[in-house]
Amino acid sequence: MRAIGVNTTGGPEQLTVLEVPEPEPGPGELRIAVRAAAVNPTDTVLRAGLVPTDVEPPYVPGMDAAGVVDAVGDGVELAVGDHVVAVVLPRRPGGGAYAEKVVVPADSVARLPEGMDLVEAATLPLNALTARRALEVLRPPEHGTVAVTGAAGAVGGYAIQLAVHRGYRVVADAKEADRELVRSLGADTVLERGPQFPHAVREAEPGGVDGLLDGAVMGEAVLPAVRDGGVVAVVRPFDGEPVRGIQVYLVKVPDYLHDGDGLAELVELARRGVLSLRVARTYPAEEAAAAHRALEAGGVRGRLVLTF
Repeated sequence: MRAIGVNTTGGPEQLTVLEVPEPEPGPGELRIAVRAAAVNPTDTVLRAGLVPTDVEPPYVPGMDAAGVVDAVGDGVELAVGDHVVAVVLPRRPGGGAYAEKVVVPADSVARLPEGMDLVEAATLPLNALTARRALEVLRPPEHGTVAVTGAAGAVGGYAIQLAVHRGYRVVADAKEADRELVRSLGADTVLERGPQFPHAVREAEPGGVDGLLDGAVMGEAVLPAVRDGGVVAVVRPFDGEPVRGIQVYLVKVPDYLHDGDGLAELVELARRGVLSLRVARTYPAEEAAAAHRALEAGGVRGRLVLTF
């Protein structure tokens, strides 16, 4: 079976086509014939060897898979032939979603409605689940205000749309070229991206926002934007000390790895058009190195997707 991964960690040039054993599902698991796998920043971290792992190489990245169920283990309700989307944990034996077939726990999977495009669906799981979890920990009050940094990115975009759907007011950052995009996602106030953003938020919202999702990984610098006793959700470890009673929560993949019900809810919101599935570009799987280079060059809006 073909997979894309690295035997030796390093730059994008280390990505290569691998021949790996075809996995078999056990109880509570299913196997997906992968048609599309989104490319995320965490994939480049695994490829580069920047996070320790106990798994022996080769390393197969990929946390987002969309495809067709082709085998099921005992106790699984989904059936062979179902079109599905899944969040995948790559730091495990067998690796991630950059493979022709991948076995995952059934509770990491959601069935797709008829007609939903598999390439578009592959952009949903990791980023939308991250945004959903962030709003859970932010706990804004009814009709509260949420700020989003990195608003033009995949996590930020989903966070804006979910927040608007839930009735929150959204203040978001954007560079000039992204302002129209961020407004189209539903942000009420769009401010210049950069170190001045938190202070601009305070001018727009004098009391500070109730919660902030730091998708741009600004760290301690975002705190002035948040009211006393507010909440910050981060996607990387926080580099400072909270002040004024502000709470900081790190959103981690284990928080939602087995949240198939939450993923199904997000699929339904995508079907209804509440969430926008943004594909920046597709690459044949064997061109994964080019996709990683494009992602690391910056400026990608939406997700790059590998096709099998």
